Amino acid sequence: MENSKIKSFTGLNAWKEGHHLVLAIYKVTDSFPNGEKFSLVDQMRRAVVSVTSNMAEGFSRFSKKEKRQFYRMALGSLTELQNQLLIARDLEYLTRDTFNQLAEQSVLSAKLINGLIRSLS
Repeated sequence: MENSKIKSFTGLNAWKEGHHLVLAIYKVTDSFPNGEKFSLVDQMRRAVVSVTSNMAEGFSRFSKKEKRQFYRMALGSLTELQNQLLIARDLEYLTRDTFNQLAEQSVLSAKLINGLIRSLS
């Protein structure tokens, strides 16, 4: 949850877990086929970066309404990434174990973002 003791967006647990997901997505997409470099790889990387970027921007907003809006956009980007993970799994670009780890990390991130949103209600 966001509180007055947190001085930077990097102190948000939701951002920290999202950042772990960013790093994992960048690493795993390095092994995707070259033909996916400007399609699925690019989309996955943009989506996952958008998750943490929207949390960062939301953190800096002053009104609860604006904060909620950016945290909801982060959640939307995360859902987009979850769809792309399913595609990558079905195309066999990800092993079952890797998919499961990334899916679990995305669910954890979603729960934390939802917690941020609820804390502003």
